[in-house]
Parts: sequence; C-alpha cells; structure tokens
Amino acid sequence: MTANPPPASPVPAATRVVCEQLAPTIADLAGNQRLVLETVERNIADGADIIVLPELVTSGYVFDSADEARSLAMRRDDGFFDQVSGLLVGTSSVVVFGFCEQSDGPQLFNSAAVMTAEGLVEVYRKVHLWDRETLVFTPGSARPPVVDTPHGKVGVMVCYDLEFPEMPRALALRGADLIAVPTNWPLTDVPAGERAPEIIHAQASARANGVFIACCDRSGIERGQQWTEGTVIVDQFGWPIDRVTGTGRATADVFLGLARDKSISPHNDLLADRRSDVYGTEGSR
Repeated sequence: MTANPPPASPVPAATRVVCEQLAPTIADLAGNQRLVLETVERNIADGADIIVLPELVTSGYVFDSADEARSLAMRRDDGFFDQVSGLLVGTSSVVVFGFCEQSDGPQLFNSAAVMTAEGLVEVYRKVHLWDRETLVFTPGSARPPVVDTPHGKVGVMVCYDLEFPEMPRALALRGADLIAVPTNWPLTDVPAGERAPEIIHAQASARANGVFIACCDRSGIERGQQWTEGTVIVDQFGWPIDRVTGTGRATADVFLGLARDKSISPHNDLLADRRSDVYGTEGSR
C-alpha cells in the first residue's frame, strides 16, 4: 500500500499593489473626496490589496495661499475617513493617500493617511517640504511609520522625502517590505532618452535597500503646473514592474516577503554589510 504524500506547503498569495494616477481639482474638496471614494471602490472590486493614491489628492496642490489650503484641510476625525474605511470592510486591503491636514492648532501638514477596514490606522506628516510648500505647511517631526498588514510591512513617506537616502534606509532597517509614496512630481526638463530624476531615486532606493517601492504621481494641469505623470511600481532589485503616464493605474502582483532576503551574493547582504562605524557623524564633511 502506498502512503499518501504529505500535504503540500501552502503557496503564499501574491499581493496586488495598485497606484492610480488621478487628476484632482484644486479647491474642490467634495469633488476630490468623491474621486477618492470611487477610485478605492473600483480597485477593491478588482482585487487590489494595497492602493496608493497621489499626494494631497483631496485638496489639490497649487494653493494660492495658506488660507485656501486651510479651507481644504481635514482633521483626523473627519467623516470622510469613515467613508473610506467603510469601503474596506470585509477585506484586508490597505489604502494610502495624501491629504491636507488641519492640526488641533493653527498648523497645516502635508500628510498621508493609511486606511484599513479598522479606520485611520496611521497619519504621516511629510518631513521634507518642497519649494512653496514651506509657505503653507509645517514640516512633520515624527519618523515615517511602518504598518503591519496582512500583506507585509508597509512603510510610508511623501514625495520629496524619497530624495533623502536616509528615509528609505530607515524604513528598510525597521522591516518595511514595501514603501508607499504618494507624490506630486512637478514636470522638469530631462535629457533626451532619460527618465525623470524622481523615478531614478525610486529605483535606486529600492535597489539599495532591497524593498518594493510604489510611487503614485498625479496627472492633469493645475494652475499652469504640469506633472511628471511618473507613477511607477519598482521591485526589490530596483526594476520597474509597471508604470503609467496620463490618467490610469500601475498594477503589480508581487510577493512582498521577498524583500526580507537582503542577500545579493553568497557573501553580501544589503543591510548586514553596512559600516556605520566609518560613515562619520551627523554634520561631518
């Protein structure tokens, strides 16, 4: 009699990561909130596990004044967040999107929300402000979060943060498998045949840290400002899996657990090989 074979080991399910490049309308809070809700609902129906939307998607970006930004800001107890989490009930999905945050005081923050069916689980306040953002927002002072999800550990930062190598490195050291990056990348001139510098940063950060990175840019023209439309999902080796231009979405089915293997040769490990003892102290030249 032949013995029954042992049961096969379960095959881990892939995680579907979606970055939808939207064109929010400046100063139309209600309309942008509807756009977010419609986008989340559609992607949940399509099986998305992690959804990343643009920076400041609920307000638009090119404010004419701090007062205009304040009129479009939301507090953390805004009912809109309940509406988003309501769309996630019965799923293990995670949504990350940017919003203009009104603090309990007068400060405004360029923030990213992390949503699950449980509600608003994290808010990250952008640490590195770009250009005229400094006239509107207060920079965040807390480190970016790494959120435990059923799909893996998700780190969060916003746009310009990615250009500081310490940021993705810090998230990788804390175990992030994927870094979600809501962005608004202003269009800039690049040499013929070259990629936008922000995409180069994303690829380099993914490769240097062995993490997946999902950058969600925006589209449209806002008060004369054009955007890179550079939405991209990058694998843990630094190669783009999917990208999009215009209005649309980048989608990738990935095994985020692969980011936990930092070996790049039989004798090298991206994190274990670090020599912090010779890198110098903060402020040294």
